[in-house]
Amino acid sequence: MAVSAYSASSGRYRNETVAEINVTPLVDVMLVLLIIFMVTAPALTGQLKLSLPSPNRHPIKEAPKAELNVRQDGSFVLDGRPMTRAQLSAALSALAVDRPDTVLTVSANADADYQAFAQALSAADEAGIRNLSTR
Repeated sequence: MAVSAYSASSGRYRNETVAEINVTPLVDVMLVLLIIFMVTAPALTGQLKLSLPSPNRHPIKEAPKAELNVRQDGSFVLDGRPMTRAQLSAALSALAVDRPDTVLTVSANADADYQAFAQALSAADEAGIRNLSTR
């Protein structure tokens, strides 16, 4: 960048321009680059000490699953079997005893009563099923 300005000296050079390079922006850019390199250089040369897990040679067993549907009329269907509230409690208790790690997926019809859905969740909780999934 060249700056044109009239000379401040009073003399015969009054109408001549002074051509000087403004180095302030150049110094600012160089200082910013210096800081960036100072910050990133240790990260590029440093080593991270990681303790990665070793691959498991045994396949992971998938937890057993059960599906509970709440119908529009408030009735329940557990794995394709229609049930009443009393039958549902007994079936969920038996399921919790036989397979305690079962994942129970509870879903409801869009027009189903919320009370029936809440009863299904309550029955699962009373039966001791701790792995719940809702849809």
